Amino acid sequence: MNNRTVNINDININITDYHGLLHQISSALDNKGRLCIAYTNANSINTSYKLPELKKYLGKFDIVHPDGIGIKLAANFLYRGSYRGHRFTGSDLYPLLMKELIRHNSKVFFFGNTDEVLGRIAGNNHGLQVAGLHNGYSFDDENVITQINRSQAEILVVGLGTPLQERWTAKNMERISCNVIICVGDGISVIGGTRQRGPAFLRVIGLEWLYRLLSSPLKYFKRYVIGNPLFLYRIITLKMLKLAG
Repeated sequence: MNNRTVNINDININITDYHGLLHQISSALDNKGRLCIAYTNANSINTSYKLPELKKYLGKFDIVHPDGIGIKLAANFLYRGSYRGHRFTGSDLYPLLMKELIRHNSKVFFFGNTDEVLGRIAGNNHGLQVAGLHNGYSFDDENVITQINRSQAEILVVGLGTPLQERWTAKNMERISCNVIICVGDGISVIGGTRQRGPAFLRVIGLEWLYRLLSSPLKYFKRYVIGNPLFLYRIITLKMLKLAG
């Protein structure tokens, strides 16, 4: 795994690839180690401006991987040549992760999203050992943690969305017995097979977000139509401050 990190608005992001991250996860499972993983995308960076404590939460994770074309472009703009190779997206990672966990025969607990989506995970990932499920809309921390630990799951997948999932995990990670905890946001929909991906050509050029916007304009208007230009402005500002300093 590439140990290079880039710092964007005081968030350290690990520049890695799918193979490297999956190897880290497999090693933690094999060696009964501890590994906490989160992601950062353009929306996360924007959120960190209005909610600075998100930076503190992310600082408690062992790995914060990039998610999407925005982070790749920003990293290379701020730190020339720092992010080589293909862009890294959670939507491409999670199917690979499920295959690795099936191969590894690992027990997985899923926490987040709706009961309907959670109920589709086993059928969409034949052979996966689902140790437990709990939705992300009606829960009590103590009850969820008790269920997770009693399930003897080796890996916990948390999909509560940013910043709730980062806050929840940072607060409770020491009380959870799983070897690996990974925050995936709406990635649980990808794992459950309920989230439709954009066309392959849009994925290749880093514009899958445009497909999501056109498919659900009301849901994604603020995030992309307002958020993307705001992200660009903030990255340019960070570059100017970097050059000035």
